[in-house]
Amino acid sequence: MDHVVGVPLAESLDERRHLLDVACRALGDRVAAERVVDEAYRRWYRLTDPERVGMTSPRVWLTQVVDDACLTRPVPPWPGARERAIPAVGELYGEDVEPLERARSSVRARRARPVPARREHEITVAVRQACGDQDGSRLRSLLAPDATAFFDSGGKIRALTRPVHGGEQVARSLLVLLAGQRRVTLCTGSVNGRTGLVARCDGRVAAVLTLDIADSLVLRVWAVLNPDKLRSWNRSPPR
Repeated sequence: MDHVVGVPLAESLDERRHLLDVACRALGDRVAAERVVDEAYRRWYRLTDPERVGMTSPRVWLTQVVDDACLTRPVPPWPGARERAIPAVGELYGEDVEPLERARSSVRARRARPVPARREHEITVAVRQACGDQDGSRLRSLLAPDATAFFDSGGKIRALTRPVHGGEQVARSLLVLLAGQRRVTLCTGSVNGRTGLVARCDGRVAAVLTLDIADSLVLRVWAVLNPDKLRSWNRSPPR
């Protein structure tokens, strides 16, 4: 499923927590466990699309990779493991896919007739409501026909491996990502000085989305799912 419309956010986070629990029990060390889990996801992203599509249960496959890594993991940890823990986007997806930052710059150069900040806020709120209600028809009406969505997981959780193109597919990918409303809540918030969307799963920020809007339609969706990039969103405010 993830090669077409993605993976529900709650499912991805549950999967990573499960893998961390498996590794922690085997290694007795949280930092070492995180490195093993990161390596398991790197192996997942190195698979070909047909290999991922043909996999009956990615979670079972990832668990087996973690189990095997724990059994064969050298002690002490290999030199430079921390530096290699987060691969570049190009390393994850292959040289045919641009890094998210370069893609964003290229898209912005083509952006036409931006809307006023108030209108941008109104459209973002409408997107939030459509996603919260799982209203595909309403969501599609807010997206440009050639809309594109980018998902930055940093290789830390299982997510879409390539940009999604077309209003229909973008709508489906967002509805799947944000499914499970009893656990996932979506609200608006300030993201880099603009109105964005903040998704929380079990009370913790699990995704931050920004929208590029022109001609009163959403042209691009930028979804940050990488837990490392979201740490500042989950820090307790100073007392």
